[in-house]
Amino acid sequence: MKKHSESSIDLPAEELLKIIFEFASKLAHENDLDQVHLLMAEMGKSLTLADRCTLWLADPSEGKLWTKIAHGIDRIEIPIDSGLVGAAYHSGESISIEDAYTDKRFNPAVDLKTGYRTYSILCIPIRNAEQNIVGVYQAVNKQSSPSCFTEKDKTYLSLAATYTGQSMEKAILYSELIESQKEMILTMGNIGESRSRETGQHVKRVAAYSYLIAKGIGLSEEESRLIELASPMHDIGKVATPDAILNKPGKLTDIEFKMMKEHAQTGYNIFKKSKRKILQAAALIARDHHEKWDGSGYPAGRSGEDIHLYGRIVAIADVFDALGSERPYKSAWPTDRILELIRSEKGKHFDPELVDAFFHNLPAIQDVKEQYADQI
Repeated sequence: MKKHSESSIDLPAEELLKIIFEFASKLAHENDLDQVHLLMAEMGKSLTLADRCTLWLADPSEGKLWTKIAHGIDRIEIPIDSGLVGAAYHSGESISIEDAYTDKRFNPAVDLKTGYRTYSILCIPIRNAEQNIVGVYQAVNKQSSPSCFTEKDKTYLSLAATYTGQSMEKAILYSELIESQKEMILTMGNIGESRSRETGQHVKRVAAYSYLIAKGIGLSEEESRLIELASPMHDIGKVATPDAILNKPGKLTDIEFKMMKEHAQTGYNIFKKSKRKILQAAALIARDHHEKWDGSGYPAGRSGEDIHLYGRIVAIADVFDALGSERPYKSAWPTDRILELIRSEKGKHFDPELVDAFFHNLPAIQDVKEQYADQI
């Protein structure tokens, strides 16, 4: 490769420090794996003056490298031995190419698909604390003259890769913890639902509807996800309800209905002393998701904003799904009839603002319903 002078393209020391401190501050308080992924890619781009920078993580069990280009979308995957990224992963060596098309290891498939033209590439392996390679930093198309990556770019991106390995490991562990909690919560929620012959898909649908409604009224991503995580336990109190009542094919007597209603308070009692945010949210949802805006619900007859917001959100999600599902005591309602009821109960059963958010997000809600349809 032709040697170039680096003097005109070095980042000033103060600019380098500014970039490092800016991203270090953001990453120190970030546990979301997707967001860490994107922050580290942006850091690499800033440090090397690249047009694009991508953080590829290895999944050896699946034989893939994967990345995120936007928060919340599905990840992009490539074979673990694909292209220059795969070569850097397997060799453990940095790779710097002035023109990718002159290297037979380069895979032009993405360029051909997108119309983008890759010239210079810098690939740096990412290692964890045990010095195992866990991914690859890839910087593309240096945005300066000369337009090739320099030894200082290698140094900068290598420093970022060292920090990335630690940050990603922390985020991955946190992500695995959250996924474990989520799996455990879904399992617990299914226990309550299965006793009344619900399917596991019911709690997944209610969780997804609740998230969409929460986002629809402007709650943060974090709080919306909290409601989504906690909502599967809305009927956990049914573990204490007799089977004869839960699965009675006909109308309940007044005494039986009184016993049925106790599941809301029972669910609250199960979690009310927990110090975990998810379980605190689950307690409030279990207690309040059968309350009604006009005060005619149970267990305490709360009304309006005295009903916790989380319970008001899950109330709509639960009713929408319950009415559209088969039960021992009823057939599934057609969707039009359910939507008509929700409209008619605006300001009665349901918080008016949440009804508006429900209908605003109805296309996405119906997509969820189809995605998690019960298997007959």
